[in-house]
Amino acid sequence: MSLEVKIPNVGESVTEVTLAQWLVEDGDFVEMDQPICELETDKASQELFAEAAGKISLIASEGDDLGIGAVLASIDTDAKGESKTESKDTDKTEKASKTDGEKAQSAETHSTNADQSSFASGHPSPAAEKVLAEKGIETNQVKGTGVAGRITKADAMAASKPVVKTPVTESMEHRVEEGHRAEQRTKMSRLRQTIAKKLVEVKNTTAMLTTFNEIDMGNVMDLRKKYKELFKEKHDVGLGFMSFFTKAVTLALQEFPSVNGKIAGDEIITYNYCDIGIAVSTDRGLVVPVIRDAQTMNLAQIEKAVMNYALKARDNKISIEDMQGGTFSLTNGGVFGSMMSTPIINGDQSAILGMHNIVQRPMVVNGEIKIRPVMYVALSYDHRIIDGKESVSFLYRVKELIEDPARLLLEV
Repeated sequence: MSLEVKIPNVGESVTEVTLAQWLVEDGDFVEMDQPICELETDKASQELFAEAAGKISLIASEGDDLGIGAVLASIDTDAKGESKTESKDTDKTEKASKTDGEKAQSAETHSTNADQSSFASGHPSPAAEKVLAEKGIETNQVKGTGVAGRITKADAMAASKPVVKTPVTESMEHRVEEGHRAEQRTKMSRLRQTIAKKLVEVKNTTAMLTTFNEIDMGNVMDLRKKYKELFKEKHDVGLGFMSFFTKAVTLALQEFPSVNGKIAGDEIITYNYCDIGIAVSTDRGLVVPVIRDAQTMNLAQIEKAVMNYALKARDNKISIEDMQGGTFSLTNGGVFGSMMSTPIINGDQSAILGMHNIVQRPMVVNGEIKIRPVMYVALSYDHRIIDGKESVSFLYRVKELIEDPARLLLEV
């Protein structure tokens, strides 16, 4: 029996996906629920799993753009194949029964086979070729670990450009001819194209302004330093600044509902809940998964949600469902060293809070100049729905809660 492997419905409004990478080779025997390929949409990437065991025949190629329901491959469920466990047990039995002479002969045969080149050896998959092109690395500078020596995407991601030492006697003119003013062109990923399109749409369809303030982080840093070990021991998660800001934002949003709303036609929609989007940087671009009902969470629950998304982002496992909705967003450019920025509003929301790095700066405290750890914060907002007074008051409320974390914990 032949089972067709088709592109599933991967989310609302998604009509086309890109086959980013095959995780199996043509003719492989696959097991049920084994990941067979990676699909990329304009919102996220996800793995596709085999619905049955059997011999797989690949139909689509890496890099192909395919519609929902398109056939990727077929699985011959009547084909006989060894399971991985059986294969390992057989290998162990064979190894145990080999004499020294057989082992030597096997080693010689293996060496001969290794010397024989195949078409796949040293050739990158389309996904790997794209990564290598972005890095400016030649395929002959990468060792493939895939089937028959093929260069996989993982090989390409781990590869680094070798340092070429220039001889002292080499002229500047020669070095210019070798690599100066070189250029390369790489096709934008579907996710990157969508990010670009949405950013331009937001800039063109909102009356976006940004207001700034500064926050003395000293009290929060002292509190975190004092209790971080106990917090980690009890909740099995670290205590970071994101949970403090998320909690502060949810309290402020309930006081200033328009900041937690949006415009729909000639109506203003506000919410009695806070679904907070947390901007996460990945190799594929910026994604914004959503912590739902954050207003009901304590610091530990928020930290666990943030950690979960961080791990999923690292493994490219953030799904479309993770990013749907959201009433307000946070972005932390400070982790990359940003001092100040004007973040762009996310999706159909009306505001976003930008966090930045913490730097020791002189401040006037009770009439005296003191050196304090200060963070600049920025609130970008849609002036069509949020007035200047509301935006400034909202940001100042966040400042108050962070500078006096007792008020934050007591929700006063």
